[in-house]
Amino acid sequence: MEPRQAISTELAQSQSAVSSSPLGELFYLLSSPWSDLHAGGVLSGLAPAIYLCSSVQVTLKVSEAQKLIGARYFNKGYIAIGGNTSYPSPRDFEGHGTHTLSTAGGNIVPVGGKVFPAHISDGVLNVKGGSPKARVASYKVCWYAPGDKNNGCFYVDMLEAINAAIHDGVDVISMSMGVEDVTDYFNDAVAIGSFHAVKKGIVVVAAAGNSGPADGTVTNAAPWLITVGAATMDRRFESVVQLANGLSFKGASLSGPLSNNTFYKLITGAQAKAANVSDTKAMLCEGDTLDPAKVMGKILVCLRQGADKIDATLIKSLVAADAGAMGMVLCNDELTSNELLALPFEIPSSNINYRDGLALIAYTNSTVDPRGSLTAPKAQFDTKPAPSVPFFSSRGPNPITPEILKPDIVAPGVRVIAAYSEAQYIGENQTIPYMTLDGTSMACPHVSGIVALKKLHPDWSPAAIKSAIMTTARTRDNTVHPMLDRSSVMATPFSYGAGHIRAARASDPGLVYDLIPTDYLDFLCAIGYNHSMIKEVSEENYSCPNNASLLNFNYPSITVPNLSNHSVTVAHSLKNVGSPAIYAAHIREPQGVSVLVEPKTLRFDMIGEEKSFTLTIKAKRNGLPKGYVFGELHWSEGHHQVRSRIVVGSRVAK
Repeated sequence: MEPRQAISTELAQSQSAVSSSPLGELFYLLSSPWSDLHAGGVLSGLAPAIYLCSSVQVTLKVSEAQKLIGARYFNKGYIAIGGNTSYPSPRDFEGHGTHTLSTAGGNIVPVGGKVFPAHISDGVLNVKGGSPKARVASYKVCWYAPGDKNNGCFYVDMLEAINAAIHDGVDVISMSMGVEDVTDYFNDAVAIGSFHAVKKGIVVVAAAGNSGPADGTVTNAAPWLITVGAATMDRRFESVVQLANGLSFKGASLSGPLSNNTFYKLITGAQAKAANVSDTKAMLCEGDTLDPAKVMGKILVCLRQGADKIDATLIKSLVAADAGAMGMVLCNDELTSNELLALPFEIPSSNINYRDGLALIAYTNSTVDPRGSLTAPKAQFDTKPAPSVPFFSSRGPNPITPEILKPDIVAPGVRVIAAYSEAQYIGENQTIPYMTLDGTSMACPHVSGIVALKKLHPDWSPAAIKSAIMTTARTRDNTVHPMLDRSSVMATPFSYGAGHIRAARASDPGLVYDLIPTDYLDFLCAIGYNHSMIKEVSEENYSCPNNASLLNFNYPSITVPNLSNHSVTVAHSLKNVGSPAIYAAHIREPQGVSVLVEPKTLRFDMIGEEKSFTLTIKAKRNGLPKGYVFGELHWSEGHHQVRSRIVVGSRVAK
């Protein structure tokens, strides 16, 4: 396969790990770049040891060797198109890979003043990875060199890394990366490589992408992948913007405190613009857009753009500091809305939401002597409502196969604390061992860590593990109301898939929707793949059955994207992984749609027993639904709750 650049800069690395849980050894693959000689909270210890990784000799400490057991890099595709080869190493020079690796398998680290300053945490926080007893290894496939136009991740390198991981005998592959332009499975290295992993019984977890909130933007959509979107958490790092007129706005920050809670004069970027600079550009507080004489000694009010990456956002505070500002207030635009960034800004700063930003700018523009102050950031817990789905998390429907709901699940992906590469500078000279980052890249390794339940159930297939995660997920927040989307509107399964992951419940789901590798080949048959195409993907000679049906593919969610005036019957089966019991079906019908389940009860007498059922779906008398509508199938024996999202769209509506 020809090397291709196919990865967005936000989904920069995949990651690999190998875990030792209290139940024994568990191997994870998380392919990612590796931090300098320690990965923040991942490593600690005293005595030296030696690792040899892809011809790169690295000195580690003994307990580091017990945690980080290997690191490799793959760059043939990068080199083939003329990539910069100055750093041929598995080390992480960018920070993304260290963060995701430690999220999946990092040790427990007491925060105190070690992770963040004491004024933020008061020593009450601990941080840890999803499997803190994990031993981890890193497979680096993405490359970044300043000024190199060829930066990115390449199909040939991805495939080589996945094949190496399979050969190494890993149990879980977690990839915080994805293709920039969604393509058919036949042309998708992640889909092809992960298919071979799943055939070997390896669970593959992948990020859904950061191209939201537009519909149909989800990536890594193959049905054998666990595709993870992002959600917020009930924790904030709060810094309040206080105005002299008595108003105040709650923002987010990890910056230092503003001295003495003094009220400083406020000025917007537009008011402080340099000569020959537009108001629009100056409000973004970009380099060379501000007049230091106007900014000196004031709190600068800047605008955040939805497209800004983390480093671009931090640079705004650096520009403000260079112009002489005492502090900065970063106001969200309409796209970023209520999503706040807690970052270690160069100067005391606070990021406030869109509505509050409008009020602050109006106050600053209309007041003769506008003044404000910033409180020191503090960690706040049990904040409400949470979780919700952030604007950036990629949405369904599935652009390749709309009959398969994607994303599958959401997990924490906003203000995630994890280790960070100290080869990456924050501002001019600052490096930090820990960082908060946002993205589906951060959500993905949360699920990878939770997939440790594979050790609890070593006989479960990757499909059974996915089913357990999906059918036990929740769709309500901590106010017991439906989860919200970015602008405080009700989210849908296109935002959250099955819902927000619940680790404890996933270990005991009661029933699972199971699949074997030939079921995935039948899936490819059902979407029109011929013999030669299937062989290209699977390396198998496989003859398609005459009855291959996409609607009967035994997925944990049920999607009928093209309902017509005729009814549709969907056949699925459930496997008992709990005690003998009788499960009863309950239906929450999508609006305007009738759903009939037969039989209405399923009796299971032993573990491993499978029972089938059908759903008959049709439009009600008042006609077909407009657009997509959503419902739920719920099986329960009184203790377990086995939930499947129902998604129905009409052929007419499209």
